[in-house]
Amino acid sequence: MKKICVFVGSRANYSSIKSVMMAVQNHPQLQLQLIIGSSAVLDRFGKVEDLIIKDGFTPNFNFYNIVEGENPVTMAKSTGLGLIECSMIFNNLKPDYLVVVGDRFEMMSVTIAAAYMNIRIAHTMGGEVTGTIDESIRHAITKFAHVHFAANEDARKRIIKLGEEEQFVFNVGCPRIDLVARELERDSDELLDGLFANFRGVGPGNFDLNKPFLLVSQHPVTTEFGNNRKQIDETLFALAELKMPTIMLWPNIDAGSDDISSGIRSFREKYKPDWLHLFKNLPTPVYIHLMKKTACLVGNSSSGVREGAIIGTPVVNIGSRQHKRLAGTNSIDVGYDCKEIKEAIQKQVKNGPYPADPLYGSGDAGEQIAKILATINPPIQKTITY
Repeated sequence: MKKICVFVGSRANYSSIKSVMMAVQNHPQLQLQLIIGSSAVLDRFGKVEDLIIKDGFTPNFNFYNIVEGENPVTMAKSTGLGLIECSMIFNNLKPDYLVVVGDRFEMMSVTIAAAYMNIRIAHTMGGEVTGTIDESIRHAITKFAHVHFAANEDARKRIIKLGEEEQFVFNVGCPRIDLVARELERDSDELLDGLFANFRGVGPGNFDLNKPFLLVSQHPVTTEFGNNRKQIDETLFALAELKMPTIMLWPNIDAGSDDISSGIRSFREKYKPDWLHLFKNLPTPVYIHLMKKTACLVGNSSSGVREGAIIGTPVVNIGSRQHKRLAGTNSIDVGYDCKEIKEAIQKQVKNGPYPADPLYGSGDAGEQIAKILATINPPIQKTITY
């Protein structure tokens, strides 16, 4: 039986790999091993660990590696600590494969540790193009990985152009779409009933979710460190002019997170907006149904590009974080300018929902990945083709 180790380091990691974890756990030839670390174990980022356990998964190991500060120095130190912790954990678990999700900085820790310890690496969501340090991390992981699970054909071709063997590169779609496909069969009103009462948040809890509201998720851009406070201010000022009921999520743990968080806090204290409600974190099903019902998703989360395409969510994508990522017609790109953001939101609200676009798959990526992992056996020593 092959031991498949999955590392979850953030709420984004979890939604991106949950369907794979389910498929591996249910496959008769595979054994799921689970490691949780980074922001996934921290309360101030919503402690996704609790949701993972509630969903029926049992972690084999937890570790703490995040150095406070959310700046380039602490991000580098956190990566180093993660490398030390993961090497010890892998020595205990002795997995056959490590499944690495996408491009987050915490993924470099587990990737390097596994590579040095001759553990085969399976990489999901490689081959895509974006902004921030994630762009470099993603392609670096591709060069470490033995098996590649691309989310679309464009990404699959790019991985091959990077010199990876075509026989080990698969276009399976995005595992996050698996969750969306299942959730869209459920009733949104039933799932979202009691949202403000059931989940920790700050702000008024009287929004009528059957009337137009905005959903906002804006994260720091690491390569624009020092500008994130001004960037979130522009977004908040645009929202203030619209005064539409708004649900906003706290930013992730990347360098610059403190600037965005302090910007949100200062804005809330100074203006006391009765239209704004903040959540640390929300379960993936709840977030998906909010995307389905929202008049517009605003910010720079990849969910607008991935899940938004198949849901048909109107999206205003701000800044460079998703620069050049393959996107559908549902997404409008804007700069960090209050007026531009406001006008784009108004346009998207007026437009309404878009037709579903299976740009990132149709909902069976997890099953495909589990089946491939059960049979594939690439050599530890990689061969690069050019």
